[in-house]
Amino acid sequence: MKTKHSHQRRRFSSEGRRQSRHLGTAVVRAVPEKKLFSQRQALTSSGHPGAPRSPCPPRAGPLAGLLLAVSLLTWNLPTTAQLTVESVQPNAVQGQDVLLLAQNLPEKLQGFAWYKGERVDLNHLILSYVIDTHEIAPGLANSGQETIYCNGSLLFWKVTEEDTEYYTLQIIRKHIQVGKETVQLRVYLELPKPFITSNESNPVENKDPVVLMCEPQNQNTTYVWSIDIESLMDNTMLELSQDHRTLILFSVTRNDTGPYECEARNPVSAHRSDPLTLNVLYGPDTPTISPSQSHYRTGENLSLSCHAVSNPPAQYSWLINGRPKQSTQELFTPNITANDSGSYTCIAHNSGTGVNRTTVKTIKVSAKPWMQPFIRASDTTVTEHKDTVILTCFTNNSGISIQWLFNDQTFPLTERMKLSQDNRALTTDPVRREDIGSCEVSNSVSSSKSDPLRLDVKYG
Repeated sequence: MKTKHSHQRRRFSSEGRRQSRHLGTAVVRAVPEKKLFSQRQALTSSGHPGAPRSPCPPRAGPLAGLLLAVSLLTWNLPTTAQLTVESVQPNAVQGQDVLLLAQNLPEKLQGFAWYKGERVDLNHLILSYVIDTHEIAPGLANSGQETIYCNGSLLFWKVTEEDTEYYTLQIIRKHIQVGKETVQLRVYLELPKPFITSNESNPVENKDPVVLMCEPQNQNTTYVWSIDIESLMDNTMLELSQDHRTLILFSVTRNDTGPYECEARNPVSAHRSDPLTLNVLYGPDTPTISPSQSHYRTGENLSLSCHAVSNPPAQYSWLINGRPKQSTQELFTPNITANDSGSYTCIAHNSGTGVNRTTVKTIKVSAKPWMQPFIRASDTTVTEHKDTVILTCFTNNSGISIQWLFNDQTFPLTERMKLSQDNRALTTDPVRREDIGSCEVSNSVSSSKSDPLRLDVKYG
């Protein structure tokens, strides 16, 4: 985008005079070294080196009067079609030397002058040059950082952003025929490597907004953000400032840690920041207690572990039947008894978010040892297809379930079979020779199976 900066008058100093030898004859072929030297002398010939003593040019030479006369004319005079002016570096870096190159100057010129801006105005005159006398005269807009050449070109020494402007070359031919050509010069900073700042170093999930800024702030700079090396997509929880230098996350989550990067660009440079990763505080989530087992026998060891997703890591404590126990993630009780049955509560605490979460597990400890079950028959000698037999499963374990097995396999009951309400007794009517079975007792943590019972079945 083209921008025009307001004219700002600057004093020129002897330090502003720099050697032009590095340009050589390759850039300005028409200017011998002696003439360049005489031009520099003309700029510094007044009492204060290079500076006019009054708002008027230091010498009221022929061109000065001519410029005054030309400035009073209207601008409907014919211009020179062949004349062109271009900036050798249209986008210049601050601190560089920039040449505004004039080409195809017409013959029979009396002189030419450079102005700051798009208008020919003596108040904005930078330098003028008389061809016959080689007279160089600075104007009010001269800063001491410019050199004019006899081929019409204008050199800026070590340009700054303030030099961004339109510049107009005016040529004056014999019989006061005039023409002009305008060129734009744009000067940009060589951008430094950006860095990201955050208003909150440890935001809390679903609570704290986060404001990220790409520093430092520079004019005429484009800022581009990326998250995890991917460009930002449309997200209702994200907002960019008008200049895109500020990124706002209204309510961060644990998925918004990043890393975040910002890139600063202008027409002459582009640099990317180091990545920034947010330390989002979250949790604890509802804890889990492992293992899932809840039934134990007396004499066993009870080992429980509690875990909750949390940042920073959660702190753990235990309650057994409502009474505080140890403050550790692991809970170990050796040689448990029936008295260790009850509710085991794990408490997870996050010191960063100030949140507590709990979970409860019920543990049951069997008071009696397991005993292998056995089967008794109402009659061990029976006749096939005639007699009825009742098999009963005996065990001293409580809180158990009973199932009947034939050939070590469970099977659906047939019309000859009937179970008691508690499954302890199995009635078969009539009995067959293949009716050889066993019973199995079990609870959620263990099981035990009886030996098979063989009947003496008479057949044939």
